[in-house]
Parts: sequence; structure tokens; C-alpha cells
Amino acid sequence: MKLALAIFLLAAGALAQDVPLERLQALLDYDRSAVESGFLRMQGPQEPGIGIVDYSFVGPAGERVPGTLVAPRQGEPTPLILFGHWMMAGSLMRNRQEFMEEARLLARAGATCLLLDGPLIRQGAEPDPEPMNGQGPLAQVQMAKEWRAAIDLMLADWNIDPERIAYVGQSFSAGVGAMLAGVEKRIGSLVLMSNQYSFREYAYDDRNPLAVAQRKQVGDAWIDAYLAKFPFADTVHFVKHSSPAAVFLQFGEKDEPIPPHIARLGFSHFGEPKRMKLYDSGHELNADARVDRVDWLVERLGLKPVSEEAARAIPQLY
Repeated sequence: MKLALAIFLLAAGALAQDVPLERLQALLDYDRSAVESGFLRMQGPQEPGIGIVDYSFVGPAGERVPGTLVAPRQGEPTPLILFGHWMMAGSLMRNRQEFMEEARLLARAGATCLLLDGPLIRQGAEPDPEPMNGQGPLAQVQMAKEWRAAIDLMLADWNIDPERIAYVGQSFSAGVGAMLAGVEKRIGSLVLMSNQYSFREYAYDDRNPLAVAQRKQVGDAWIDAYLAKFPFADTVHFVKHSSPAAVFLQFGEKDEPIPPHIARLGFSHFGEPKRMKLYDSGHELNADARVDRVDWLVERLGLKPVSEEAARAIPQLY
């Protein structure tokens, strides 16, 4: 099966049959006793006002979860921002480095920022060419559990304000964030970028030539079998329970897999409060989206102001 089809089905799921909230909650539950506090190691030269450390912890399944912690050097409780990276093949920033510069910027503004590598890019991970095995959606479930465990550890070991926790995720990690939006109510603010939130609406969209071609390639029966096997992976079931968290969705007008009308349909499934904006960009988004994202987080979390110039100076994602 071609790589494009595997990407097409990474976040698949079923809309026709609803998934009860209790089942979604059970899916993302985890053994808190299995989680072990993080291991810290100082990174290279430190910056004035912030500390940067390699941070890893033992996750719910006994796995080692690698990450980086960027925190302000101050005594009062700080907001916490969780950063989830995209999974774009060929990108040198398809890991926690994607948001490192944004984390440094927001740490100087007063936020503690945690960046984790996703399961599919960790040492020893191998891509599964057969989408019916569910590597993508199962990895999203694993990552959602790991983020929940990370919140537990940060609240226990760091001086975090539990009322000011945010999640930022792009593409694959936006799907993880959509799951968290429905179940993890400690997260009060979410920025989700470059993803669709109802796979059935996307897969059966006759207005999108890419979706039409991919559907024709595998056939309706194959898609329906996949959707029946992994109904939890359609994040529409989660996002309709997003309230009372505030959600900011960002999309690229030139993002071929996610055309503007699909973006608007996805937005319609979220609860209030919510905001959406389209940008003159592709899947990677652009500096305008970064400026809006930073400004929104500053306002939501009560951070120190961040200059537009500083946000625009961050290198473009590629």
C-alpha cells in the first residue's frame, strides 16, 4: 500500500456509530502506579532567565518517554505548556525540536514547557506498511496516555499552576490533542493545527480529488472494515466533549489533504469556546500562524507579552 494511503488513514475512524464517553475515558486510562518520575540532565549552555534540560520518564506501559523541559528560573507557580510535534516524512523537525524555539520564547514569558518525542520516531520504532494493523491510531492512544502521565509528574514534581495547563499539537499530535480535549480536563487551552477531526467526512468528500482517488484505490469495503476496527480513532467522538476547554484550530488554505471546507466541518464538531483561522500556507503553516498562536497562549495563560518580531524570527517549519 502506498505511503500516501498510509498517511491518509493514520487518524481514521467511524462517525456513523457514536462511541460513548465512558468508553473513550476507559481507552485513555492508565496505571498511575507504573509511572516513574523523570530523569533530568542539563543541556549545553544555559540562557539567562530559563533552564533547559533533557527530561525523560517511565510511561504507563513501562516505556522510556524522551523529552526536553524548558522552564523559567522563578519561584512562583507557572503555567504548563505541552508541545506535540508533527510526523512529516523527510522533515528534520519531525520530533520535539519542532517547537523548541517557541518553548524558549514562551519560557522567557513565564511558562514551563514540556516537549516529548512521539512513539513512532523513538529509537527502535519501525513503520508498519499495513494500515489495518492500526499503528497510527494506536500510537496516538499511547501518546495521549503519556501526556496524561506527564501532567501527573509535572504537578507532583514542579511548581505548576494546575489551573493554567495548555496543549499545542500539529498534524499527528493534533489528533492526540483532540483525544485529550475530550478526556483530559486538566488541560484548559488547546492549539490544534493541520488535522481533520471527522475522518468519515474527509474520506467520503467528493469535492476533494485526493480523497476521491484514495477512496477509489482501496474501495469502500476496505475503509469500512478499518473504521469498524478502530472506531475510537475518529477524533470527532472526543472533540464534541471538548468544553469547557478553549480550543484554537489553525489550518493552511493550501493544505491539499485538508481543504478549507473540511477544516470548517472539523471545527463545527468542537464545543465552545472555540476559534479557527485559515492561513496562506500548506500543512506546515507559517509565521502568521505562529504569531497568533503565541499571542493566544499569552492571553490564555496570563504570560508576559511576547513581541511579534520575536515570534516571527523563529525559523520556518519545513
